[in-house]
Amino acid sequence: MHIRPKPWARPELLACGFFIPEATELRGHWQDAFERRAPLHLELGCGKGTFIAALGRRHPEVNYLAVDMIDAVLGLSKRNVEQAYAPGAVDNVRLTAWDIARIGEILSPEDAVERIYINFCNPWPKRRYQKKRLTHSRQLEQYKKIMVPGAQIHFKTDDDPLFEASLQYFEYSGFRVTTLIRDLHASDEYPGNIVTEHERMFADQGIKIKLAIAEINGE
Repeated sequence: MHIRPKPWARPELLACGFFIPEATELRGHWQDAFERRAPLHLELGCGKGTFIAALGRRHPEVNYLAVDMIDAVLGLSKRNVEQAYAPGAVDNVRLTAWDIARIGEILSPEDAVERIYINFCNPWPKRRYQKKRLTHSRQLEQYKKIMVPGAQIHFKTDDDPLFEASLQYFEYSGFRVTTLIRDLHASDEYPGNIVTEHERMFADQGIKIKLAIAEINGE
């Protein structure tokens, strides 16, 4: 996703009460960033924020941390979250800017993540870049360290090669795929699906949306 620079984004983010500018300071203490303690779920690569805005509104009983790298994208996320909530009422969503490849530097086992959402991430089709995939085993090993036993990854994509490779990554890293859907919009196995901007675009092109839920094995 190419987003043009937005000079307004960084100042708006720094003035925003639900943007966390110094994520490393909350490592192991992310519950302190929210108004009350609740299960912690992550969205990795939140894009324009329409998904996390809708999810946060739907589930006020969950705390959500949405992560992306680019200020311009997070600025749009901030505005979309604000539009979804009443003024000053964003109590269960937090945004932060960070390189997901180094997610272990801002989250620790003490943060006890119960669910991770990965929606339409970069498929990195060239072999030499595939370790950058958010579902690659190298990343999954990091996620395992911050997830509680039985925690889940909810993964959606339009990309067939990425989906098939991700199923192998999950197995290799000790995750159990509990739900596998190769045509999400023709299925009733995932009720309450929130359709993202990319999802709608791909579906309108006739591309089937794939979904997998992978559960970390409890030990």
